[in-house]
Amino acid sequence: MRMKSRLAKVGWMVALGALALSASATDVATLRNGFTIRHESRAPLGEVTRLFLTADGSSFVDVPTAEIIQIEKNVGPLPGAEKTDPAPLAAAPASPGTSPAMAVPAPAAAQQKPAAPIDLSHTVNSAGERYRLDPDFINSVIRAESGFKVHAISPKGAQGLMQLMPGTASKLGVPNAFDPDANVDGGTRYLRELLERYNFDLVKALAAYNAGPQRVDQYHGVPPYRETRHYVASIVRDFNRKKLAQQKATKTSVAAGSKTAKTPTAKAKTAKPQTRMASAPKQQPPADATSEASASR
Repeated sequence: MRMKSRLAKVGWMVALGALALSASATDVATLRNGFTIRHESRAPLGEVTRLFLTADGSSFVDVPTAEIIQIEKNVGPLPGAEKTDPAPLAAAPASPGTSPAMAVPAPAAAQQKPAAPIDLSHTVNSAGERYRLDPDFINSVIRAESGFKVHAISPKGAQGLMQLMPGTASKLGVPNAFDPDANVDGGTRYLRELLERYNFDLVKALAAYNAGPQRVDQYHGVPPYRETRHYVASIVRDFNRKKLAQQKATKTSVAAGSKTAKTPTAKAKTAKPQTRMASAPKQQPPADATSEASASR
């Protein structure tokens, strides 16, 4: 029976210490940044927690444990776990805002012409500020969609950095999808709309950006497309990697600053006794500074 087969596949997660959940319900992890991730089971792996998006464990995301502020039961259908015929698994997901007939594998964008490297930091930061989205999250989407190629075109016609279909670009008010500022603005605004539509469920919003909201609504979550599942997991991993690196750099900087601040204090304590006695007192060694990796969004 298909359900028994699925349950058998997740058995190894229990052996690894995973907190396995019921196959008929799923949990919702709420992150500090406001995003939510629906998952069927989870496993603690050191400083990160692996959230399994499917019952067979084929799709998962690693989230810093410290960034998960709560986990609660979700009474809705399992995301992407509905029974389907084998055919949809081979179907290509739709590009942002398109129908399934206009299916486009977003990461497999072709380049129309060589593009000189440009600095997108101002463009992405400005869009993030306008639509209240983390610039690192926007960059992770751009990386998955076009590999930062301004003139990228998919086989089905999705264009630019955030791979907007012509119809979608028109609805978003983007006259030229190859204009980095216009493309990133339109794509970021669409991401914000999807996040609001799905109550800031990060996984659902990304799945809708890749496969289309129609498919996400149809399957009550991540549709059963291998590409979409890989797409979502890839973006979340890349986003988390950036946050972990930033957190580590911040910890190192703070620790170094603390060490520098304490050193003059130790010297001051040794200078005062030297004015009253001939022999120098014991020198107070400065506190050692340590750097450790920490979790982030």
